[in-house]
Amino acid sequence: MILNNKIKIFLSLASFMMALAIALGAFGAHGLKSILDEYMLKIYNTGVQYHFYNTLGLFAASIIYSLKPESKKIYISLWLIIIGMSIFSFSLYLLAILSMPILGAITPIGGTLLIIAWLTLAYGILKD
Repeated sequence: MILNNKIKIFLSLASFMMALAIALGAFGAHGLKSILDEYMLKIYNTGVQYHFYNTLGLFAASIIYSLKPESKKIYISLWLIIIGMSIFSFSLYLLAILSMPILGAITPIGGTLLIIAWLTLAYGILKD
């Protein structure tokens, strides 16, 4: 199978996001364990978990897109996954590290985008 440039971009972004999730998870486990209290470390780890799981999903969605490269709905869902995951996870990373509760108000925006992304992917699979 020959992958078009859009699919290559999404698979490359997924690969980068996975490497980043692993690095940030290791940083939290080793570098932040002695700095953050248990509650903030749990918040940070929630960001890592969502980052990791949605990156796996991004790989799967990218493969689905390779099967239906004409689907605008699937294409949009891929960008929504990337944006939603970034907003959700990075707001939690910064909330935990900077102890800025206001960042917690941003997290639901990322979560909402992720829900929309996965529903859009489902719709694209069924309708396109």
